[in-house]
This record gives sequence, structure tokens and C-alpha cells, in this order.
Amino acid sequence: MALLFFSFSVNKISPRLQEKLNSAVQTTFEVEEFSLDLVSISSSLNGKTAIELGGENFFKVVQNEKLIGYAYLGEAPSMKDVFDYVVLFNTDLSIKKSKVLIYRENHGRQIGSQRWLKQFIGMGVDRVIRYGEDVDAIAGATISAKSMTKAVNDVLKSVGILKSEGIL
Repeated sequence: MALLFFSFSVNKISPRLQEKLNSAVQTTFEVEEFSLDLVSISSSLNGKTAIELGGENFFKVVQNEKLIGYAYLGEAPSMKDVFDYVVLFNTDLSIKKSKVLIYRENHGRQIGSQRWLKQFIGMGVDRVIRYGEDVDAIAGATISAKSMTKAVNDVLKSVGILKSEGIL
């Protein structure tokens, strides 16, 4: 069993969500041992971003003291509830993978399909994604698909601000 080391407290992330985040990092970056080091964001800089980065949701992915990428853990609305997702970045801040970790409704589950989510791979912080144009619409999952597209756009915009401010 792989040993995982984390530099964040787990009381804000449920064990189920943490397990899914760990698995996504392991499979995406093809590593067994890694750490998720919280990226500290000042409240003034956080006020400039499109998403909240002040909590335990944006990490450096580190293996053997070497940066191998970044991970943003977020929550977005679905039709009647919310879903948890992760956006994993390469060191150049392009999307390596996006994944729906926990989806809490029966309707709209199609957004968890890797076939649909792979459309985000390679997009960078200078990109604005348009639902129905840059990523395919999904019949029967319109609300969740639009929500995921907006969420990824907001993550890209926020990470771009961190880059321009010299944080990343």
C-alpha cells in the first residue's frame, strides 16, 4: 500500500472525498507517494480571484521534494445539490485532468464521464471556455455540464491571477 503524506488537516475534507482526491492524484500523475502542500493565498489576493482560494482547496503536488503539478478541489452546483470535483494541473498550469469526485444526484451523472471531461485537458490560464462551443453540451445534464464548465473557467482565471501575481 502506498504511503501518502499530507500537509493539510483532514478535518475539513471528508475521508471519502480525501480518498477520491488521493486516487485522482495518484493515477493522473502516476505516483504512489506524494504530498499535497497547501498554497497560501492572502485575503487581499483571494479577493481578486473568481473562486475562493483561502480554504484548503489549492495545493502543490510534490513528489520527492519536486513540484509535479497543482490540484484544485472544488464544489459546484448541480440541479438540486452540489458535486465535488478536482482540476489537476501540469507545472505549466495547463489542465492535466479534471474529474468529478462525488456526484450526489441520479440526474446529470454524464458529466463524470472521462469522455466528456477530457475536453478540458490542455486548456491553460489564458483560455475562456464556452459551453456548447469549446466543450460539448450534454442532453440531460445541462445544468451540471454548464456548472462544471463555469467552475473550470473560474479555476483557470483564478490560477492565471496567481501566476500574474508571482504566486505560481
